[in-house]
Formats: sequence, C-alpha cells, structure tokens
Amino acid sequence: MIRRCDDRDFDNIYAIINDAASAYRGVIPSDRLCEPYMPKEELRHEMDDGVEFWVYEEAGALAGVMGLQHVRDVTLIRHAYTRTASQKRGIGALLLFHLRELVDTPVLVGTWADATWAIRFYEKHGFRVVSLETKELLLRKYWKIPERQVETSVVLADASWWEQNAGA
Repeated sequence: MIRRCDDRDFDNIYAIINDAASAYRGVIPSDRLCEPYMPKEELRHEMDDGVEFWVYEEAGALAGVMGLQHVRDVTLIRHAYTRTASQKRGIGALLLFHLRELVDTPVLVGTWADATWAIRFYEKHGFRVVSLETKELLLRKYWKIPERQVETSVVLADASWWEQNAGA
C-alpha cells in the first residue's frame, strides 16, 4: 500500500533514509557524507519546507519512502529510499509511478553524480540527464542545497520537462 505520511511516520522515514543511504559510503564525496546521513533536524526542515513524503507499507511496516515537492512550475522527487532489506523488489518504481500520477507539472530529480544505480533507475523510468550547464541552473533555481552538492550532483528530467525545454 502507498500512502501519504503524517507526523507519526517521522521516525520510520528517518530510519529508512539513513539505512538506505549506507549505499553512499565510499561512493559520494566524503565531505558530503555524514553520520547519520540525514539528521532528524534536516528531515524536519525538509518537511517544513514542503517535501510531502509518501511511503510504501507492507504488513504494517514501512519499506520505502519518496518525497514530492512542488516548486514554482515543476515538481521535484526528493529523498527516494528503500530499506536495504526491501530493495530490488520494485518498491521504488511503485512509489515513483504513484507520485508521478499525482502531478501535472514537469518532474525533476536530483541525485549524486556517482550514484550510478540511482541514475540508471530514473533513466529506466523515462528520465534523462540534463546537460551540465542546465543542471547548474536547475539546481540553483529549484533546490536549496550547498554549492558543493551542486558540483557533485546531476539532474534528470521527465519527458514533459524535455517537451517544454526542447534543446536544453
């Protein structure tokens, strides 16, 4: 079952994100990796800043989480994670499909440039990596992230964004 999160889910969202983010160890720049990967204060800030979290729940346990954030004229997919023990079962794909059904604006995703598995996942689901120049413009326009994260990330866009921005 996929459902929108509420405050009762906070600790579970926190646990899923930090469990799944263990995949970043040794992959993303060490200066961007902290322990925990996302502290509770940062998660609370993301929620207060408009990230709506959705979860995949099975047998009463939360197995995956994905955020949706409406910013100006686009929707961002934010903080997409599946518990390590539940990965490779299509949970991320189900969440992504569900969230994309909820919006009528172009969808953008930012992820670490060295997280090749994440990039492949989004490409498998119809997203394409934007150019380096466009990435920097989009990250500065739609995200609130440190400059170092801009340098070490990529942005992927769905078909509707590409249709509106032909040649980008």
